[in-house]
Amino acid sequence: MLELFLYAFVAFVVILDPPGTAAVFLGMTPRDTPARRRAQALKASWIAALVLVVFGIAGEFLLRAMGIGLPAFQVAGGILLFLLAADMVMVRHSGLRATERERAEAEASDHDISVFPLAIPLIAGPGAMTTVVLLRGRAGDDPAALAAVFGALALGLAVTLAAMLVATPLMRLLGQTGADVLSRVLGVVLAALAAQIALDGVRGFFAG
Repeated sequence: MLELFLYAFVAFVVILDPPGTAAVFLGMTPRDTPARRRAQALKASWIAALVLVVFGIAGEFLLRAMGIGLPAFQVAGGILLFLLAADMVMVRHSGLRATERERAEAEASDHDISVFPLAIPLIAGPGAMTTVVLLRGRAGDDPAALAAVFGALALGLAVTLAAMLVATPLMRLLGQTGADVLSRVLGVVLAALAAQIALDGVRGFFAG
């Protein structure tokens, strides 16, 4: 179970990209007070957690209802995650993360950004949804394995929340260059995870 927990935690940290999320969050709230920024970070984290938990629980059921097998979803999910990894490494937009236009609109708005685009799609985006469904399928019906997966999700979201709460000193410490380098390193790790997920799907298809 420890191995699954660590695997899931690394996957969630990579896909959630806490430093990148913190940088975007800071850019979206330049005129907000520390109290308002903290409130929005907390609200966004709770909303993202609810979305991902519900999707993790019901996602596989919905796939079965549509006649989609887990191996097919693994292959498709691996491809989507690989596109997200390319997005992170090559600094291009695959549609799996908030676009520059969405970010610019949020920065120019005085409205509460905790639901959109912070919670969805920045934190609980298609990449994170795909990851939680795949890991939920890998855990099967084993209660301990399920606890490991959702525990890793909770910890990953907690790390992301912590990064947002300390966004200002974190970005001052890393600098824009440091944040860019870290995001690219996480992208390479995500690409490897995506390839493994897709290969597991191909193996499961031929084994079945």
